[in-house]
Amino acid sequence: MTLKSTKEFNSVYRSAKSFHTKYFVIFYKPDTLKRVGFVASKKIGNAVKRNRAKRRLRALFVKYYDEIKPGIYIFVAKKDIININFDKLEFSFKRALQRIYKK
Repeated sequence: MTLKSTKEFNSVYRSAKSFHTKYFVIFYKPDTLKRVGFVASKKIGNAVKRNRAKRRLRALFVKYYDEIKPGIYIFVAKKDIININFDKLEFSFKRALQRIYKK
């Protein structure tokens, strides 16, 4: 299930735990369902680059869906996500999830 409204995003931004990596930021708020949102600002680049960044994060979320705890997640892409090897991004993703659950 995806987050759609600005109101939903803002409530998560205000009350969620966050973890920053070189490639993205995760906001996590515990909940009974798994809900997710992906954000890529114009700082990333044109529409093609922004969509690619969100696609890469979405692919990782789907790949590790069973290992991800229920909650509300927002993944905010950073500029470096476009040029990084997918394997390095995947390693960073797994490490970030481990760290966010420990907080």
